[in-house]
Amino acid sequence: MIIIPELIIKTIVMIIYVKNMISQRCKIVVNNILQSFGVEAKDIMIGEVLLKEKVPVFKLMQLDAALKETGLELVFDKKSQLVQQIKNIILEIIHFSTEPLVMKFSCYLSNRLNYNYTYLAGIFKKISGITIEHFIISQKIEKVKSMLIAGDMHLSEIAYRMNYSSVSHLSAQFKKVTGYNASEYRSLRIHSYSDVPGKIAS
Repeated sequence: MIIIPELIIKTIVMIIYVKNMISQRCKIVVNNILQSFGVEAKDIMIGEVLLKEKVPVFKLMQLDAALKETGLELVFDKKSQLVQQIKNIILEIIHFSTEPLVMKFSCYLSNRLNYNYTYLAGIFKKISGITIEHFIISQKIEKVKSMLIAGDMHLSEIAYRMNYSSVSHLSAQFKKVTGYNASEYRSLRIHSYSDVPGKIAS
């Protein structure tokens, strides 16, 4: 049973953070669960839900239990919430933005969250067990995989879209993470990321 400190109870009722919520499909699942408990969302983003009204703690616990049945879960701890916010921003930029980021991730995260990047990096490593940079690389490679499988973009286009300095930079990092070079991976026409050795867990 999760014990929620009183301070967290007071601050979590209008915004909830959802772990493992990384796709549009997850947003639909979360919205359906909220509706089944009579909870209305004002806005649903990747990993974060803005509620229309305050939700009693007992209902939060019910929501958490229902979410866990789908592989999702609420994040209660304040530092864990901050880490989730970092992940949400990274996922948003890498998987859903149509333009490459024009500034360094470190500056962007600091500006969005109003924290010194050194502090953010320290909290992230402590809670997640990996660095922010490692998480960014893993997500970029996952996005590159999907682009390669789609097969409608040249490597130079993918490198630009994913903010790599060159095709060789993209290829070297892809090979290091997956064990394949980009051309080999594309030729395999693999339809499931989970079948590919070297995938970095997110």
